[in-house]
Amino acid sequence: MFTRRFLTATAAFALWTVAITASAAQPAPVAFPEKPIRLVIGSAPGSGPDIISRTLADRLYGAWGQRIVVDPRPGVAGVMSAELVLHAPADGYTWMMLTSQLLVATAVFPNIKFNLEKDFASLSLIGTTSFVLVVNPEVPAKSIRELIDYAKKTPLKYGSAGTGASEHLSGVLFTKLTGTDMLHIPYKGVAEAVAATMGKEVNLTYGVVPAVMGAVQSGRVRALGVTGPKRNALLPDVPSISEAVPGYQTLAWYSVVAPAGIPEAILAKASAEIAKAVKEPQFGEQLKGLGLEIVGSTRAELDKFRADQRRSITEIVKLSGVDVK
Repeated sequence: MFTRRFLTATAAFALWTVAITASAAQPAPVAFPEKPIRLVIGSAPGSGPDIISRTLADRLYGAWGQRIVVDPRPGVAGVMSAELVLHAPADGYTWMMLTSQLLVATAVFPNIKFNLEKDFASLSLIGTTSFVLVVNPEVPAKSIRELIDYAKKTPLKYGSAGTGASEHLSGVLFTKLTGTDMLHIPYKGVAEAVAATMGKEVNLTYGVVPAVMGAVQSGRVRALGVTGPKRNALLPDVPSISEAVPGYQTLAWYSVVAPAGIPEAILAKASAEIAKAVKEPQFGEQLKGLGLEIVGSTRAELDKFRADQRRSITEIVKLSGVDVK
């Protein structure tokens, strides 16, 4: 009797010990966030990144009860914002909106003071969108194939938001893959390039969906193709350029990153909550006017996406003739 009781007690004690040990091995819940988070963007108020950031901030406030303060720091295609975030404490309370434009800038400009891959940890890819190739209505081409044929017979000029900008590189890739030769005319921004196309200073330009949508709908420009791999939901009748030019693709995209060195548990929690927020139907509904295709990636998926985009953009920059560091 004593032996049976002893063995029972011993077994119970062993199970209790295992339970306590297992409990101790479980990581404690991460107490994050405990104060407002600053989300730095390299664009002006009212821009696409600003609108996306404020929409995300609203969704995360509802989830966390902590403010995400959007801090616009426009300048040098996002380089200034990156330098600011680079020196922030690695505590998880400073984020940055990383866009395709900043990746282009780091491939174009020499002497950048940071390494985009090593100095910034991925959180989540919010979404992607296409640029749209638009022409002045007096250009007789009604399709990408007709534009290629026309460009081989007639000298054409295309505008962009500036030398080295994503819109410029979209034009470079088009001319290289189609064997055409168009003169690039840089402007101070995409709005000026679209205006120049309407005013016949240039024959065509590239711009993200919201930048050209009004001009397309009013008939002041004609949309011939989108630069992404498939048609955009806001322009369902406009084909992808890749349908006529295999291998052609450029994208505008928006993601959230943070300074390197932040504890993994905080990065994981922030990433999961961002991805969850952007996948909610209300998020996409609020941003449908931007022509954004929602992603909401994991950290690893954004790492791979950034690496793929780095290779693609660097190659196009080399083709453009712009100096690469």
